[in-house]
Amino acid sequence: MVSKAKPERRQELIAGLKAASPLLIAMVPIGVVFGAIAVSKGLSPLEACLMSLLVFAGGSQFVAMDLWTHPASWGALGFAALLVNLRHILMSASIGVKMEGFKPWQRWLAMPVLTDESWALAEFRSMTSTLRPAFFAAAALSIYVVWNLSTLAGALLGSVMGDTTVIGLDFAFPAVFIVLLMGFWKGRQTGFVLLASATAAFVTHRYVPGAWYIAAGALAGLAVAALAKGEEEMPQ
Repeated sequence: MVSKAKPERRQELIAGLKAASPLLIAMVPIGVVFGAIAVSKGLSPLEACLMSLLVFAGGSQFVAMDLWTHPASWGALGFAALLVNLRHILMSASIGVKMEGFKPWQRWLAMPVLTDESWALAEFRSMTSTLRPAFFAAAALSIYVVWNLSTLAGALLGSVMGDTTVIGLDFAFPAVFIVLLMGFWKGRQTGFVLLASATAAFVTHRYVPGAWYIAAGALAGLAVAALAKGEEEMPQ
């Protein structure tokens, strides 16, 4: 029993690393950009690295830097982070039902390292196979390590990198999300959801200050998805 479990666990670890490897490459420029932006806002390299180590949420970290002032408005930053990370409620609920093979303590440990990327990889895995703790650990922890090492590199090299937009590094973050979204593409219905979400986010960002555009985009997408689901279930 034990001898069989070890090879299976090793296979799951390798599978998790393989699944995460393309995203790990993409995470490097994103982490570097965050580290560079953080030090340009007045944070020390240590403070930038502590933020990635303890917060570990790229979206909210970038929003925090966008709103960062001296002195920092902790209430505004905290509220913006809350708005950005509300999606984790849906992600954890979605992935939680696919963790039948996880022990309770494994579920609890998985949640702090749950990100958009690890959630997507876990969802993709559950479509073709049973999601195992070793697979999720390999994928999520490798993302955590690469994110933090990249933040450190950006924080240390930020002063010599200059404007990261000149070399296109700022597009790495949107590119990763585009790839993840395409993995869930289900035709016209998905297109309507994305269009509604993007439109609501754009309009809100243009006319409403703060990070409300994130909540607006999420709610619009959910509303369209729920409406489409309801129409599918209506008797013909």
